[in-house]
Amino acid sequence: QVQLVESGGGLVQPGGSLRLSCATSLTFFGIYHFGWYRQAPGEKRELVAGITRFGVANYTDSVKDRFTIYRDARKKTVYLQMNNLEPDDTAVYYCNALYGHNNFWGQGTQVTVSS
Repeated sequence: QVQLVESGGGLVQPGGSLRLSCATSLTFFGIYHFGWYRQAPGEKRELVAGITRFGVANYTDSVKDRFTIYRDARKKTVYLQMNNLEPDDTAVYYCNALYGHNNFWGQGTQVTVSS
């Protein structure tokens, strides 16, 4: 059974940083595209950052120049480095792995940005 386990969320003040981790049990980690999504209360889940199997990253406009997504094949883990956090970044963050019909989600980790 494939598992994606997010960690690294928490409470941080505006302007602070967090690094989210998504540890996977994927046998063929290298063939998957990964995404970090977030969902705030009452809002739809949105894609925040994605990284292809070739290492090409993309970001939603609101997090460009603040967030960085990267992957470590040796650890089978995907990261989201979040800097200069804002209250609007408050949400549950989810990791997603996608390859063809294989689409896996983690359980989510809460990020709260508040003073």
